[in-house]
Order: sequence, then structure tokens, then C-alpha cells
Amino acid sequence: MEKMDMTFYRKLPTPKEVKEAYPIGVFVERLKAQRDEALKNIFEGRDDRMLLIIGPCSADHEEPVLEYISRLRKVQDKVEDKIFIVPRIYTNKPRTVGTGYKGMLHQPDPDKPADMLEGILAIRRLHRRAADESEFTCADEMLYPENHRYLSDLLSYVAVGARSSEDQYHRMVASGVGIPAGMKNPTSGDLSVMMNSITAAQNGHTFLYRGWEVKTPGNPLAHAILRGSMDKFGRSHQNYHYEELMLVSRLYAETGLKNPAVIVDCNHANSGKQYLEQIRISKDICHSRRVSGDIHSLVKGLMIESYLEDGAQKGDEHVYGKSITDPCLGWEKTERLIYDLAEEWV
Repeated sequence: MEKMDMTFYRKLPTPKEVKEAYPIGVFVERLKAQRDEALKNIFEGRDDRMLLIIGPCSADHEEPVLEYISRLRKVQDKVEDKIFIVPRIYTNKPRTVGTGYKGMLHQPDPDKPADMLEGILAIRRLHRRAADESEFTCADEMLYPENHRYLSDLLSYVAVGARSSEDQYHRMVASGVGIPAGMKNPTSGDLSVMMNSITAAQNGHTFLYRGWEVKTPGNPLAHAILRGSMDKFGRSHQNYHYEELMLVSRLYAETGLKNPAVIVDCNHANSGKQYLEQIRISKDICHSRRVSGDIHSLVKGLMIESYLEDGAQKGDEHVYGKSITDPCLGWEKTERLIYDLAEEWV
């Protein structure tokens, strides 16, 4: 007799059922179409504004996340000629050793046990409120490719993480999401793996997805995210410097991929998780764009982790708007940085 050590707890609703129960409405549908077009123009080189993907390391509680995004809206209105903001609402988090908080999808309340049904509804509600209340369609990490369709009518950007970009399934699904998909370099820093993932995502595929045989056309907006790397001794190494950016420019030229583009992740191994370094790193990248035409056309924007309060809190704390995962820039520093970047992005 077949044996699996797995309890099939309950059948969850399909994305179609969830979307029908919690529809987005005409306003959000039009908003997403407009923002998707703006992003396409940035990646295809018709719009030279900075793409700024910014927000908490993890979207841990609905209200502080929405307050943060409402503040971003006021700043966006002041810098819209230089910067196009896509808030990070990361609702599922990869865990290096598999333990710890896995995001709102798993635990809509971090202090309570996992509840995947409520998690699905919570992440849809959060993304929908961000669009309705602050006119932002946002970014999320595509950690679980089959779950993308629960949010596919709300997202304008997806990132494929450092531990996922080598996975064939992630690459194939990224080829059919219809929005920009950032493929991170792996934690080892091997740029050839990243370039292979972009190549795979830019090509069409036939594969099994949610019980269907599906075909994808390829995603010409799949691109690189540089997030630094770790060596075998656990030391961080940066890959945002001028020399690394020029190397990626050459790799793009050799592969002949469409729409060569890089987003630089200013945290993670690039900062050694020293969150305050994001300020210096982001300005260093602006300088590299100024001194090199190749880097100017290649680097489309930045990814920054920020929230209402500086740093990160321990599990027994309950500080409103302070990260429960990786440390983030607080709001005061974030606001000042965005205005500085609007001046420095040329």
C-alpha cells in the first residue's frame, strides 16, 4: 500500500474561486494596466526614471504595511518625474534552514499558528487595499510558483529569489507571468547561473501548472537582480560595484538577451545585512551610472528594504512597524534617501 507521511488537512480554494469572491474592480484593473505599461517602458528603455522597489523585508502585519505604503504615496507624488516606486509587499519568506516566520501567507498573525486558508485571503486583502487606498500595484516574491495566480491580477513585479533562480519550475513560470520578473544571482554569486535563469525565463515553455498543460511565450522583461553573495566561510561579497556592473553588461552582450537590465538589491549580501549601508550603496550606484554610458542604460533601479522603524525586533517584542525578519531602514531615513536619489539619478 502507498504510504506518505503527510496529512492532507483540507482542500484550499483555487485562485479563480478566490478572485471571484474578492474581485479587484475596474479602478484597480485600470491602475494595474497603467503601471504595467510604465514598467514595460522602463525596462525597454523608453522611460529613464529610476525603478525603486522598496518596502519591508516581510509584510508581517496589515496595518503598519498599509501606513508605510500611504506614506510612500505622498513621496511618490513629489518625485514622480524621476522615480517610479513599486512597494515591496513580500507575503512569503524563504527560510535558509526551513524554520522561523515564513510570511503572511503561512501566518497572517505572526503570533498564531499557521493558517494557509486565512493566509491566502490575508495576502489578497493586503495587496488589494494597497491598490485601492494608495494607488500602488506592488511587488512580491514568487517563492511558490503555483500561488502566483492568487495575486496575478494585482502584482506589477515579481522577484525570483537567490535560492529559487536555479530551479527549473520557477524559471518556466517566470516565462509566463506577463510582468517584469527579476532573477536574483544565487547565494554563491555565480553570475552564469543568473544569466541562465534569465535566458530560460525569456524563452517559451510547455509544462505542468496547477493541473494543466500550459504554454508560455517567454518573458522579455525577465532581468537580473544583483544581491551580493556568500563564500564558504560565511563572508559577504558585494556585486554592485562598477566592475561587476560592467561584467554583467558584457554578459548580456554575449548572450544577446532582450532588454538588458539590472536591479541592484542594496541589502542582503551587498550590505552584509547592515541596513544603514543601503544609503551609501544606492548613491554609489547612481555615481556608476553617471560615469558609464553602459551602466547608465543597464541599471534600471534599486531594491531597498525599509519600514516605519529602524532595524529589526526580536520575537518577544511587539513594535509597530518594525521588521520581524531582516533589519530595515526606518521611515525618516527612507524619506530623506528617496529625495536624495531623485536628485542623483540622471
